[in-house]
Amino acid sequence: MHIRDFVRRRHAPAHPSTHSDLAARVCSELAADLPDEDVGEDLDDCLALYELGSKPRCEEVEYLGMVQEAIERIERGE
Repeated sequence: MHIRDFVRRRHAPAHPSTHSDLAARVCSELAADLPDEDVGEDLDDCLALYELGSKPRCEEVEYLGMVQEAIERIERGE
């Protein structure tokens, strides 16, 4: 698995207000799953600002995977 696989482009939501409510809920769930992390409402920033090598490799992969999964859930509208 490569770290670059976690950085993908997002597509515009079909319904912005529904999207923002969903995004807030998903971010809240992610913050609960990662209590020691500073998870903001812009998950793309979490990936863009993340410094590779700042965590042990297994933790890094798990963190980046969880953030990417949250982004994909928002994109799918889940």
